[in-house]
Amino acid sequence: MCLAVPGKVVSIDHSADPLTGLIDFGGVSKQACLEYLPDVKVGEYVIVHVGFALQRLDEESARASLELFEQLGLLEEEFGDAWQQAARQESGSEAP
Repeated sequence: MCLAVPGKVVSIDHSADPLTGLIDFGGVSKQACLEYLPDVKVGEYVIVHVGFALQRLDEESARASLELFEQLGLLEEEFGDAWQQAARQESGSEAP
């Protein structure tokens, strides 16, 4: 399954064509195309689907969505082991 996942814009590469940025999905960072939101700013939240940032989202909604996705196991399905590893580091747990 491919979800539309909220994430925080960490950096923007204005020299890239197409415009891209690094998006943090609660500990897992991935590059995404920002062409649909050319005026997005670092620190804003966006919804990313198949590598494209499609719309802005407020922080509260983004965090609530990420929490729900995690509870449902959808982030593990979307991000795999990298998501689990980031979640463990954030919580301070070292167990596999």
